[in-house]
Amino acid sequence: MKLDWFPLWNSLRIALISTIMVFFLGIFAAFKIAKYPRAVKGFLDVFLTLPLVLPPTVVGYLLLRVLGPNRIVGKWVLSVFGLKLTMTWYSAIFATGVVIFPLMYRTARGAFESFDQTLAFSAQTLGLSNTWIFWRIRIPVCRQGILAGTVLSFARALGEYGATSMITGYTPGRTATISTTVYQLWRTNSDAEAFCWVMVNLAISAMVLLAVNMLEERQKRRLKA
Repeated sequence: MKLDWFPLWNSLRIALISTIMVFFLGIFAAFKIAKYPRAVKGFLDVFLTLPLVLPPTVVGYLLLRVLGPNRIVGKWVLSVFGLKLTMTWYSAIFATGVVIFPLMYRTARGAFESFDQTLAFSAQTLGLSNTWIFWRIRIPVCRQGILAGTVLSFARALGEYGATSMITGYTPGRTATISTTVYQLWRTNSDAEAFCWVMVNLAISAMVLLAVNMLEERQKRRLKA
């Protein structure tokens, strides 16, 4: 039995691109929102975390309502740039990005809220800019939580199915991912191939979780030191 490795390559690039995207968006949102008043922060928390609790198919449906070729955003992009935002491999980036954003946002916000503000105040007294303090002090201090959120986001993106299947569909060699391939192989009674892809996904997920555990252990040792 010879496997077509396109679903693995496609899943990896979608997960990597969406993780990089939410890495910066999640950190920015977490840092800004953490400084807002409690009422505003509570409202934004609920709004930004909704994709984490909504069924993925609901997320996919809402994305189709926005990015479909006959919808306002999708129609505009298609007419101006000639790009379809649905049923292409890169349309899965939007689906996975929306689904994994809450993971990155929540972990980054928790890391920022545990940051010792006296470090930033001390740096300000030395005349250092807020940008320098953010990238050279705040981020390094909070790096363990941010890295854990990044790894978890990547793992979630790699295994995303519901929203991806709705907005991207399944086309072998073009839009197929590991998750959609497993479903299609199961649906066509190709159990042996489906099992192989399940094992591939399990191996990758195990490595990701091992990396998260290692990060947590390093954080615990650093706090005890």
